[in-house]
Amino acid sequence: MLISTHSDTGVRTDNSWSAHYRASIALGLPFVGAQLAQFAIHATDVLMVGRLGTTELAAMVLAAQMFFTVFIFGSGFANAVVPIVAQAEGRGDRVAVRRAVRMGMWAVLGYGALTAPLLWHAEAILLLMRQQPDVAALAGSYLKIALWGMFPALLFMVLRGFLSSLERAGIILYVTIIVLIANAALCYVFIYGHFGAPALGIVGAAIAALIVNMLSFLLLYAYIQFQPETRSYEIFVRFWRSDWPVLWDVFKLGLPIAVTILAEVSLFTVASLLMGMIGTVELAAHGIALQFASIAFMVPLGLAQVATVRIGLAHGRRDAEGIKRAAIAVFVIGCGFAVLGSVVLAVFSRELAALYLDTRRPDAAQVLAYAGPLIVIAGAFQLVDSVQALAAGMLRGLKDTTVPMILALVSYWAIGFVAAYLLAFHAGFGGVGVWYGFVLGLAAASVSLTWRFFRFLSSERKLLALPA
Repeated sequence: MLISTHSDTGVRTDNSWSAHYRASIALGLPFVGAQLAQFAIHATDVLMVGRLGTTELAAMVLAAQMFFTVFIFGSGFANAVVPIVAQAEGRGDRVAVRRAVRMGMWAVLGYGALTAPLLWHAEAILLLMRQQPDVAALAGSYLKIALWGMFPALLFMVLRGFLSSLERAGIILYVTIIVLIANAALCYVFIYGHFGAPALGIVGAAIAALIVNMLSFLLLYAYIQFQPETRSYEIFVRFWRSDWPVLWDVFKLGLPIAVTILAEVSLFTVASLLMGMIGTVELAAHGIALQFASIAFMVPLGLAQVATVRIGLAHGRRDAEGIKRAAIAVFVIGCGFAVLGSVVLAVFSRELAALYLDTRRPDAAQVLAYAGPLIVIAGAFQLVDSVQALAAGMLRGLKDTTVPMILALVSYWAIGFVAAYLLAFHAGFGGVGVWYGFVLGLAAASVSLTWRFFRFLSSERKLLALPA
C-alpha cells in the first residue's frame, strides 16, 4: 500500500515499504561498491610492495597501519558531518548544510595538522616500539611523504559525507574506481620504475598514495562545483569564515564516533598480537580468515552509511514513520546479506582458505587445517558484526553517538577482549578461543546497540524529542 505523508517540514514523502527498499538499495549499491574498491586499493599497495622483499613488505604493513589508525580516528569527525547534513537537508535548511560541511573541513584540517608530527617522526616511534631498524627506517620514509595525503583524504571524506546526505552516492563509487585504477598504475610506475620513471620502491608507493588522495579530493571538488544543484549550496564560498558553535557540534558528535571506530580497529590489532603469541601457523591462519571477514564486512559497512543518511533525512523532516520504515528496510537488507555471507563462509571455508596458500609448500596443509575452522567462526562473526554496524549507523542518523560509544567500548574490550584472552590462554581453546571471544564481544555490541535504537523507535515521542 502506498503511504504518502506530510512531515512537519511540509515536504511530501513516499513512505511505502517499496519506496524505502528501493531507496536503500539504490543508495547501498554504490556505497558498498565504494567500500570494496577502497579495500582493493590497500590490497594493491601491499601486493605490489610485497614483491620487493620481506623487509619492504613488513615496512609497508607497519606504515599503512600507522597511517590508517590516524586516518580512521580523523574520519570520525568527517562522519559526524553525515547526520548533521542529512537532518539539515531533511528540514530544507541549506544554510545549515553549508555551515556543517565547512566546519567539518575545518575540523579535519585541524586534526591533520595536529597529527602530522606523529607521522613525521614515525621511525623514532617504531624504534621505541622495538621494531627492526631497517624496517622502521623504510616505514618512516614512506610516511614522511604519505602524511601530506592525510589532508586531502580527510577532506574527501567530508565531501563524501555531504554528497551521501544528498543521496548522490553514484559519484562516490565512480571516483573510488578511478582512484583504484590510478593507484595501481602509479604504483606500477613509481615502485618498479617503468615508462622512464626511477624505481623508488616503497617511496614510490608513498608518492602514489599522495597523488591518489589529492586526486580523489579534487574529483569530488570538481563535481560539486560543476553540478548546478550541488554548487548552489556554496560550500566553498567564504571558506575562511568561522562558525564556532557548528564546529563544536562537529567535534562533539565526531569524537565519540572516532573513539568507537578506533576501539574496534585496535581490537583487531590486538587479536593479531594474541594470535602471534600462540604461534606462527595460528597467526597466518588468522590473517587469512580476517581477510574474508573484512571483505564481507564491506557490505554492512556500506549499508550502515545508508542507514545514517536515510534516518537522518527522515528525522530532519520530523517524519517518525519515515524513520521507522527507513530503519527496518536497511536492517532487513543488511541482515539478509549477513546471513548469506555467513553461509558462504561456513560452507566453503577450506576452499576459500586455499585461495591464499601455495598448497605445494610443506606448511600449507597445517595452515589450511587451522584456517578452515576460523573461517567457519568468521561466518558467525560476520552476522553479529553486521548487526552492530547497522545499529551504530542507525543511531548516528539520530545524532546519538555518546552512549553507543560507551556500549561499544564495554562490548569490545570488557567483554570481547577479556573473553578472548581467557578462552585462548586459560580455557585451552588457543587461537579459536580468540575468535570465540570476539564473537561474544560483537554479539554484546549488536544486542545493546540494536536494543537502544529500537527503544527510541518504540516511542514516537522519544524519537522526535531527539534534537535535529
